[in-house]
Amino acid sequence: MVAKELGVRKLECQDRGMKDPETLLWPRPRRFRLLPGACLLPGSVRVLAEGGGCVERPHRRLATELRTVGLKVGSGTAQAEITLRRNPENGTPQSYRLVVAPDGITAEASDEAGLFYAVVTLGQWLRQHWRGMGGPLEIRCMEVEDAPSFPVRGVLLDISRSKVPTLETALALVDRLAGWKINQVQLYMEHTFAYRGHEVVWQEASPWTARELRQLEEACRNLCIDLVPNQNSFGHFYRWLRHEPYRHLAECPQGVKHPFGEEKEPFSLCPLDPGSVDLLADLYDQLLPSFTSSFLNVGCDETFDLGQGRSASACEEKGKGRVYLEFLQKVHQLAAWRGRRMQFWGDIIVEHEELIPELPKDAVALEWGYEVGHPFAEHGRRFAESGLEFYVCPGTSSWNSLGGRTSNALGNLAEAAKHGLANGAAGYLTTDWGDFGHLQPLPVSYLGLLAGAGFSWNVDSADPEEHDWPRLLDLHAFSAPGCGLGRAFYDLGNVYQLPGPLPKNNSSLFQLLLFAKESLNTPRFEALSIEGLQACREAIAAALARVGASTAFSPELELIREELRWAADTLDFAARLGLARLAAGRTAHLPYLPPAVGRSLTRDLPDLLSRHREIWSARNRPGGLEESQHWLRRIGKWLA
Repeated sequence: MVAKELGVRKLECQDRGMKDPETLLWPRPRRFRLLPGACLLPGSVRVLAEGGGCVERPHRRLATELRTVGLKVGSGTAQAEITLRRNPENGTPQSYRLVVAPDGITAEASDEAGLFYAVVTLGQWLRQHWRGMGGPLEIRCMEVEDAPSFPVRGVLLDISRSKVPTLETALALVDRLAGWKINQVQLYMEHTFAYRGHEVVWQEASPWTARELRQLEEACRNLCIDLVPNQNSFGHFYRWLRHEPYRHLAECPQGVKHPFGEEKEPFSLCPLDPGSVDLLADLYDQLLPSFTSSFLNVGCDETFDLGQGRSASACEEKGKGRVYLEFLQKVHQLAAWRGRRMQFWGDIIVEHEELIPELPKDAVALEWGYEVGHPFAEHGRRFAESGLEFYVCPGTSSWNSLGGRTSNALGNLAEAAKHGLANGAAGYLTTDWGDFGHLQPLPVSYLGLLAGAGFSWNVDSADPEEHDWPRLLDLHAFSAPGCGLGRAFYDLGNVYQLPGPLPKNNSSLFQLLLFAKESLNTPRFEALSIEGLQACREAIAAALARVGASTAFSPELELIREELRWAADTLDFAARLGLARLAAGRTAHLPYLPPAVGRSLTRDLPDLLSRHREIWSARNRPGGLEESQHWLRRIGKWLA
């Protein structure tokens, strides 16, 4: 009977398009083999710890994994045993060996993190065999030997472009990321921490408090995740400098036009003003006590206006790169005095290759790039040859898209893994941004986060064509095998390829909303076609149809389905807007669309805005919502 049941389960895997059972494990283990027989786990399982050393975090995670499949940790007369064994002489840090045998299960590792990852893999194996029934659970015997390609595998979440997640959202997400063997998380901050004495900056943002950060930090430590403090400290300072108490610290107090807003406003701190350093010292002193991490990400990217204002003479005399470096060295000193190792974005200094050797030797450069073909190899070589530690930082391609950019995301993430490892990168940081209102719902980012986690753990698996992404999403992101959401999000994320243009770090449908006031004769819309937009509408409808008839969804899955529908309907709105504008002539502006078409589009906007408010409120704080909705609401004004 047991063999017959196992045979049926294997057949089910084959019917689902899986060649081998390990293809359902994620990240993909380095070595996996099936063993003869099966292991029977009764309702109560005894857990043993051997070899000394702390196993508290793996033990706690194991109890959670067992509860997920209807089992519990027991003692005494429990009929099955799971052994967690610390062996410092066996394997490299974070590596592990997991054996499921007929007489029990053994996880062995040299450190606590390795045991934690063994338990994570075991949890996935248990869930593959569980069918939601009560009673004993029978699982196939197998052996895994595994170790990470990158010692640091991180995720950076933008919480400063309008959308600030609730503590509950963040706690749920880091728990999911730990299940994908992520071990570093950062919350990108410009102005979303409740700094004392700086209320004017964050009062409308629903910021994080020190208490909340400490709660998240504790949860991360229990999940073997390093929560790294993050405060942008040079460019991207416009959230501060637009306010009078800080304007005098700006490079250009009169303001400049920058890519992240509509109006001229101050963007970067002036690197020559001692007050800039004093302000950063105050911010670090308030932020850092909530973290135990040895790192501090100080940002310092995209200093567009450097040399255009108060530092113009210094930049002309010394060179812009030198002025940038001297300020970065001051910021490094602030971090070092507070016992932190500085991380910084490498986009400015990498263009001044001759200055890289002068960087502080303990600094970590973050080499970011979000398009397929980004020069991770060349830039990584520049940092590596100087002896500087660096991470590769690809992205989820979720932002500026509403529904994601599937193909670009997977290609970008894979290239970062391969070139990063080849050039000696110490870490891999998957970034998830929120430009222009952070309009994309969180589940749009799951594909990129999942792929980044898998590729950074096992670079040999960094092949976008090798994996069944929809099924992996259903299993690992939505915890609902066969629900169809994975396929729907995957397909929706490829709609960006259809309109014609393929803008960098953006999608044409998103641009139709963002630049709705522009003539379609501008270069960004030259390749836009009626045929392409009609194909978009058909593909969007097909993606929605995959989950339209699904029933018996949990509250979380129902929320995800609503988020999918909203993203799809908003993309469809953009396609309809583009079609109407092409039909009216490329030079016709919004108020001059045919009245019936304009009324139809105007009538649909309130519903999109209302639904956006609902899904926003389910995961995020109220601060920033109106700012986010502004990017859609203004289209109605232009149509009127």
